[in-house]
Amino acid sequence: MRLLTAVVIISVFCCTSAVAEKQLKPGESDIFNQVVKDLNASAFAKAVTDLDTWQQKFPDSDYQDERTALYVQSYTGANQPEKALDAAAALLAKDLNTTFTGTGAQATILRVLYNAVSAVAKAKNPTPAELSAGAKAANLLLAFDKPLPDVPADQWAEIRKDMRAKSEATLLYIAILPGTQAMAKQPPDCAAATSAYTAALTDHPESAAIAYELGRALNCEVKTNPEKQSAAVYEFVRAAVIDPTLGDPRNDAKKIQAFADRAYTSLHGSAEGLPELKVAVKQSPLPPVDFKIKTAQEIADEKQADFEKNNPQLVLWMQIKTALTDSDGQQYFEDHLKDAAVPPLGGTLLEAKPACRSKELVIAVTPPAAGTVAAPEIVLKLDKALTGKPELNTVIQFEGVPSAFSKEPFLLTMDAATMKLQGLKITPCAPAPASRKR
Repeated sequence: MRLLTAVVIISVFCCTSAVAEKQLKPGESDIFNQVVKDLNASAFAKAVTDLDTWQQKFPDSDYQDERTALYVQSYTGANQPEKALDAAAALLAKDLNTTFTGTGAQATILRVLYNAVSAVAKAKNPTPAELSAGAKAANLLLAFDKPLPDVPADQWAEIRKDMRAKSEATLLYIAILPGTQAMAKQPPDCAAATSAYTAALTDHPESAAIAYELGRALNCEVKTNPEKQSAAVYEFVRAAVIDPTLGDPRNDAKKIQAFADRAYTSLHGSAEGLPELKVAVKQSPLPPVDFKIKTAQEIADEKQADFEKNNPQLVLWMQIKTALTDSDGQQYFEDHLKDAAVPPLGGTLLEAKPACRSKELVIAVTPPAAGTVAAPEIVLKLDKALTGKPELNTVIQFEGVPSAFSKEPFLLTMDAATMKLQGLKITPCAPAPASRKR
């Protein structure tokens, strides 16, 4: 407010000298002087009333444009931002440099622009025309670089800094507003917000705040368009990378960064690829057309597909075992497995009965979990005994015909042909010890 007050005071006194260059009608100067007095006292509502009196009594004043400029200032100060923008729009439709000339002209122009810019953020439901006036005022104020007469250089530098900050913030606010309004609807108009924020980000590519809001709008669309999730995460990560405060030092940068990281890991299932994405988002405000983050489910599905492709026998057995361990597993065995040839399977030989010239082999098909011991799952009853001693803990291939099933403990018995066993390693049986005669 200190800088705004400085501009206001400079403007009012500049306009007093500007009046001498035009002709005041009898009685008009008294009203003008009263308006100046009101503004110097920050009595903005009183200034509006006195300006109305001036307008009624002298509608064709030589100073109509100057009066409108004072209206802009008074409406802004009186917290009537919509009226301030409407008044400013009438002036901004003209060339301000030809509308205001002579002593104090630059101060008057600065007052109009500064107050119009100040009014934009205060307007609750600005019309498109009012937003257009605010945007034009902000752009003109941003380009305003002529020092005011009699203003010290250091003070002008501070005023200029404030003008730039206010102009940029207003232009950003105007760009975001359509998206904000769409998201504020009940229910939110997510698609409209996405469109508005995308346009805003195109105009303001370095804005972390717009990127973050676009991420929210895209996230809003995910309920009906799940494919929008990757783009939403892209914008969250970009916002956190380029400015985790989103342009407001009051924001907790660590929380915004953590939120963006969490958005990625929740979708992807891990932080794998996140460092690379943080580098990539710096290159463009919007993701590439074909941008896609694999979801945790997609990754799991790919792994499952690879597993099934590379382990067909194990997959077959897992399907059989799942059906057998189900609540109607015994019925499944009777209807579908018993006496039916099962395609070749593979498993680890856990036990042979007897140890030499075995006729039964105990097999574990499912690999044990880390730190556990393989459990028996299949017993092969061979049609003839092996010729020697089978080596345990080797992987063999076999075919068989189920003949019996036990659910507790789980065990499937299969009749198998010895000659169809593959991978079995057999060593000669040790000779029986010689008997000793008395």
